[in-house]
Parts: sequence; C-alpha cells; structure tokens
Amino acid sequence: MSSNAVVDKGGSRHGSSLQQARLPQWAPYALVVVSLALGVGIGTALGMDSPFQWGLFAALVFIVASYVLGAVVEGGRQARDRLATSLVWVCFLLAVVPLLSLIWETVDRGRTVLDGYFLGHSMEGVQTILPGGGAYHAIIGTLEQVGLAALIAVPIGLLTAIYLVEYGRGKLAKAVTFFVDVMTGIPSIVAGLFILSFWIIILGFSYSGFAGAMALAILMMPIVVRSTEEMLKLVPDELREASLALGVPKWRTILKVVLPTAIGGITTGVMLAVARVAGESAPIVLLVFGATGINNNPFEGAQSSLPYYIYEQWQLGNEASFNRAWAAALVLIAFVMILNLVARGIARWKAPKSGR
Repeated sequence: MSSNAVVDKGGSRHGSSLQQARLPQWAPYALVVVSLALGVGIGTALGMDSPFQWGLFAALVFIVASYVLGAVVEGGRQARDRLATSLVWVCFLLAVVPLLSLIWETVDRGRTVLDGYFLGHSMEGVQTILPGGGAYHAIIGTLEQVGLAALIAVPIGLLTAIYLVEYGRGKLAKAVTFFVDVMTGIPSIVAGLFILSFWIIILGFSYSGFAGAMALAILMMPIVVRSTEEMLKLVPDELREASLALGVPKWRTILKVVLPTAIGGITTGVMLAVARVAGESAPIVLLVFGATGINNNPFEGAQSSLPYYIYEQWQLGNEASFNRAWAAALVLIAFVMILNLVARGIARWKAPKSGR
C-alpha cells in the first residue's frame, strides 16, 4: 500500500493522489464578468466604440483566462477541456449575435408601418415618396409562386428519391445522383437565367409568376430529393421484407409501408425546402417583372412577391420606401419562421413513438 493512501473502517481507500483541485462552480460566471469588464476597458483604451469590438476582446480574454486558470489550478488535461468548452461557447455566441441583431433590427424598423392596412393594400396609385401603401399584392404573389413551385418540385423530387432508394441500380441511378448533387450547388441566378432564356426568350412566353415558380422549383427539387432519400433509407429493411413476404407487390409496399413510416421526415424536408426558396430574390427579379397592383393570376401578366417588393422599395431610396421594405422583410421572416415551426411540429407529431 502506498504511503499516501489510507484505509478507513469500511475498507474503502482514500488517497491524496486521487484528489484533484477544481475551480469552484461560480468561477466561469465570474470569469465572464471579468472578461466583459476587461474587454470594455481594452476597447475604450484603444479608442474603439463598437460593442462588437468590445465583445471580441472579452471573448479573447475569456478563452485565454479559462485555459490559464485551468492549467494552474486543475492541470493540463482539464485546462484543455476548458479551452475547448470556451471555444465552443464563443463560436456559438458569434453565430447567434448576428442573427439576433438582424431580427432585432428588422423588428424595430419594420413594426413602424406593419399593420392591417399594410397587409391589406397594394401600391396601386401610391406615390412612393409618401407614406402609405402595402404589400398585399406581394404577399399574394409569394404564396402563389411558392405554392406552384411546391406543386412542381415535390412530386418530381419524391418520385426521384423513391427511384434512387427502391429501384435505382447501375449507371442511370449514378447519373441521377450526380445531377442531383450538381443541382444542389446551382446558384439561384442560374436557375432564373435558364427559365428566362428557355421560357421567355425561346418559347416567347411573357413575364409571370409561373415563370418565377419554375425557377424556384428547380431550386427546390434537389433539396426534396436529398431529404426524402435520407428518410427512406432510415426505414428498416425488415418492414419491406415482411410486406413482400406476405405477397404484397413492391409498389404497394412502398405506398402503404415505406412512405407512411418516413412521412414525418419527408414532410419536414418539404417544408424546409419551401422555406428555403421563399426568400429567393434573384430569379424573381428576372422573371416576375414586378407589379404595383394585385394580380391574382400567376399565369398571365407581371406579378410581385415579397423579395421583389423589398428590392423594389429599397431601390427607391426614400424614407417611406425604406420603412415599407423593412416591414416586408419582417413579414417574410415571419413567413419562413412559421414554415420552420410547422416542419418541427410535423416531425415531432409523426416521429416514431418509443415504448418502454
């Protein structure tokens, strides 16, 4: 028995070599406060008046101080652990702070004109340099264009994913997978230019909401294919084999067994794809041509949308148009947020129930 080990009456061993000094639980919080104070002090001393710059200095002080205190008190191994933890928290804050700043700025500036009148009126007959008008025509255009894009992209993407998972073999499946990967990285402006050259210039159709919807569908399809493909791969093969062993045809097995099992993830992927294209502006600017009045027919005539409306109002360059642009941006953010919440709710609702 080593000299620094002691055996008590119960037979357990206590040794000083097994005991390690640890920082108190309040130490990280105190270190945050000290780092913030030092960050403000250093930034002020260097003549910097931006809170973001102060935050960067505070983050650097916090990381270095966490490692040094951990090394002095707890040892090198625990110090490296605290260093990694500090880096994770700092990176998290660096990612969250710009997002919160964007949301705060949009809400603060958009709420000045966002009311029932703004949501229920268009810009028809409104002088752009004066307050007034609304984004009703743009909201209608966005809903119709995104809805048409979903009607085009979802069936094609769903059937493509079913083919790749259930039937795809050989060179054709590899070619389809390759082109889906290529489409995933296509810039939105390229999709808009393709529809512009083919649908409007070559075929001679006019600018319309449907043209914009086709460009959005091109951007949606690879997202739907990839998300659906991954969800179908998660369905256990035992379910397919059990259905086939009962004599059920393969197409019916896919329809009645595979798809219902993966429907939660598939629906989530579709909703996220819709949210992804709802804010696209480049193809919409090229193809819908813009309109100040309400056009409920997406197949004929120019039409507006929220991204185009924001771009249009910002280009006017006056205070009233800036306020309308911020309000429309707030509506668009709310629309995308609602879609994401719906996707999360569907995923939770359709998630497999785990039993005990």
